Amino acid sequence: MASSCGAEKALSLLRRLPRVSLANLKPNPGASKQKTRGRGIYGGKTHGAGSKGSGQRQNFMRLGYETGNDPFYLRFPCQKYYKGHHLKLSYTPLCMGKLQKMIDTNRLCSDIPIDVTQLMATGLFKLSPEMKEGGFMLENEAIVNLEVQWADEAVIAAVERTGGFITTAYYDPITLNAVIKPVALFERGVAIPRRMLPPQHLIDYYTDPKNRGYLADPAKIAKERFLLAQKYGYELPDVNASPIKDMLLERKDPGQIFYGLEPGWVVNLKDKVIMKPTDTELKEYYAS
Repeated sequence: MASSCGAEKALSLLRRLPRVSLANLKPNPGASKQKTRGRGIYGGKTHGAGSKGSGQRQNFMRLGYETGNDPFYLRFPCQKYYKGHHLKLSYTPLCMGKLQKMIDTNRLCSDIPIDVTQLMATGLFKLSPEMKEGGFMLENEAIVNLEVQWADEAVIAAVERTGGFITTAYYDPITLNAVIKPVALFERGVAIPRRMLPPQHLIDYYTDPKNRGYLADPAKIAKERFLLAQKYGYELPDVNASPIKDMLLERKDPGQIFYGLEPGWVVNLKDKVIMKPTDTELKEYYAS
């Protein structure tokens, strides 16, 4: 009896209430915000006034354009210090204390000449040719046959005083990427690239025997070694009497990037096979 009475009350209430329609539906309080057009008092880029002309389209101004003003790069005079700055290379410093520690911990093998490939294989260095990094710059002395990309006179004298040999050699970005990650190069199954000649602003450095450039005349380098020893007051050790004479005198060909591997060869790591080019044109290209 009580349940039937409650049902009648509910039905009577529904008869008095309006029907549910779009006119009487309302969201919960705070569920929505009324959108208003931006006024000048609200700030913003144009203070609600919109844009005219090209501002209504996506024809953006070129980089560096300052809407009719003299641009930044024309308001200031050109400084000689920045001439050719986009062509300059930076070199990772290599101190001999760290080099000796790598030899002592068997990260480096001093029985063979040390080049970029050996240094990168230690996992302690990072080079980015795309960031204008050209290789390594030696800072102290060593008793090794070392190939770096930059060295000053004092460092060369310190290396040669102890009986070591140093060579400065240039790597273009393609070959530098190859010597940084040789395993990735071999796994791709491509030929070992040929090292290109240095750019015009570096030709003088790498052909100068005073810098021990890899493009310099070996006879002139021997003469400069003697003159440098006289300048700094030391006596050059006899290379012929050294038990590691062959290692100290070993040099790469100007187009070669790996010791024992010629440009144009394909190294197959899976089958442990080295394939050499047989075509005459390819031989001439990689030998040039």
